[in-house]
Amino acid sequence: MSTSTSAILGLIFLGLANASVFLMFKLWGYPFDKETHTSAAPRSLMLLHRLIGYAYAILYVFMMWHMVPRLWNYQVELPPRTVAHLMLGITIGVLILVKIAILRFFRHFEESMPYIGTTLLICTYLLIGLSVPFTFREAALRTQTMAFSDEGIARTRKLLETAGLPAEAPLDQLASKRKLREGQHVLQGKCVVCHDLRTILAKPRTPTDWVRLVNRMAIKPMIGEPIYTEEEWTVSAYLIAITPDIQTSARQQRQEQMRADEAKAAAQIATFTMEMDIEVETDTAETDTYDAVEAQALFEDRCSQCHPITDVEDYPPRSEEETIELIARMVEIGLYLEEEEIELITRYINENYLDSE
Repeated sequence: MSTSTSAILGLIFLGLANASVFLMFKLWGYPFDKETHTSAAPRSLMLLHRLIGYAYAILYVFMMWHMVPRLWNYQVELPPRTVAHLMLGITIGVLILVKIAILRFFRHFEESMPYIGTTLLICTYLLIGLSVPFTFREAALRTQTMAFSDEGIARTRKLLETAGLPAEAPLDQLASKRKLREGQHVLQGKCVVCHDLRTILAKPRTPTDWVRLVNRMAIKPMIGEPIYTEEEWTVSAYLIAITPDIQTSARQQRQEQMRADEAKAAAQIATFTMEMDIEVETDTAETDTYDAVEAQALFEDRCSQCHPITDVEDYPPRSEEETIELIARMVEIGLYLEEEEIELITRYINENYLDSE
C-alpha cells in the first residue's frame, strides 16, 4: 500500500471516528432504560451508529494488516515518531476490543461507553496527526525536487559517467524517472532497515562517494532482504539525483549553525587564512603557473558534483576568507581535492565570483 493511499485511508478513518462519537453523543441524549438496557433513540440512528462502528473497526484491521509487517522491513531501532504512532495504534486496538466486550458481555459497564468513545476519538486524532501531515509534506517536496525534471535527469546522466559504476551498468536507464523512482523505493524500503533516513541524507556526497557507500552497505550482513546489484545501481543513481536537494537542506542547517557558533568559525577562518596566505605568497615568489582555463575546467567539474554551478553565482563569497571557508566546507562534506586543486579553485573563485559589495 502506497503512502498516499495510506494517508487517504487515514483521513477516512478519522472521519468515521468523528461521525461515530458525535452520533453517540446524540444517541445518549435520548432516555435510556437501565433495567432493560434499551434506548428510546430511533432505530435508524442506532443502526447507522453501529454500521459506522463496524466500518471503523474493519478499516483499523485493514490498515494494521498492511502496516504492522512494515516494522520488520524497517530499521531495528525505531525513531520516536514511529514508536508513538505504534503505541497509539495498539491503544486504539485495545479500546476497540474493550468496547466490543462491553457491548457483548459486560453491559453493566455500558455507561462508560461515552468515555471510551471520546478516548478513541482523541487517539485517532493523534494517530493521524503523526502520519498524514508528514505524508502530504513528503508528496509536496517530491513535486518540488529537481531530481525528476529534465534538467535534473540530464545532470544525473552526466554525473553517472564518472561515478565509478561498473561497465555493465545501464547509465541511460538509470538516469530515467522510472529507475529513479525504483531507487527511491529501495532507499525507503531496504536502506531504512538499518539506518534512519535522516542519517542517510544528513549531508551531500560526491557521486563516487555515494556509489562506494551504497556498495559498502550492501555487502554488510543484513537483517532483512538483501540489496541486489541492480538495486545498488538504482539507489546510487537516486542519491546522486537528489544531492542538490540535500545540499540545499545542508546549507540551511549550516547557516543556523554558523550563526550559533560565529566566534569559533571566525577563529578557524583566521587561522586557515594565515596559512593559505603564507603558501600563496611563497608560490607566487617562485613562479606563477596559474592557468585560467585549467582552473575553470577544474572548478566546473568538481563543484558541479554536489550542486549546480549557479549556486556560486547566486551566493558568491564576499571575501577571500569566505572563499576559503566555502572550499573547506566542501572538503568536509566529502569533496576530495588535492592541495594544488584547492589553490587553483580558490584563485579562480576569487578572480571571477568574489562579491565586492
